[in-house]
Amino acid sequence: MATICLETRINSDIHKVFDLARDIDLHQKSTRKTNEKAVAGRTSGLIEKNETVTWRARHLGVEQTLTTKIISMERPSQFTDIMLKGAFKTMKHQHIFKKKNNSTVMIDIFEFESPLGILGRFFNHIFLKSYMRRFLLERNELIKETAEAHN
Repeated sequence: MATICLETRINSDIHKVFDLARDIDLHQKSTRKTNEKAVAGRTSGLIEKNETVTWRARHLGVEQTLTTKIISMERPSQFTDIMLKGAFKTMKHQHIFKKKNNSTVMIDIFEFESPLGILGRFFNHIFLKSYMRRFLLERNELIKETAEAHN
C-alpha cells in the first residue's frame, strides 16, 4: 500500500479550514485540470458523516468514476473518507486539523493500493504516488488561498 502524508499550515481559523476541506464545490474548483465533477450522492455544499459522493474525472487520459463515503467525522478535528467503488483496489483519506497559535495545520494521510498485484505496486512507485501527491497539493493550495483570503 502506498501512503502520502502532507502537512499544510494555513493562517486561518480551524473551523473555516475544516469546512473548506469538505466543500464539494471548492473541490471541483481545485480539480479543473481533470474536469472532476460530483455526479451522484452529495453533489454540492459540505459533505457530512455517512454521506457519499461519486466523482467523474479524466485522469491519465481515461474517464474514471470514484465513489467515496465519509466514515468518520469529529468537527473540527478530523474526517475520513474511503473508496466504495473506483479504480483503486483500496483508498482511504484521513483529513486531520490541529489548531496551532492563530493558524491551522491541515494533515492529509492518503493511503491507496492499485489493482494488479506486483504490476500495480510498480506503477504506484514509478508514477501514481507522485501524480496523487501533486493532485492533493493543488487541492490544499486552493484551500489555503481561500481560507487566508477571507480572514
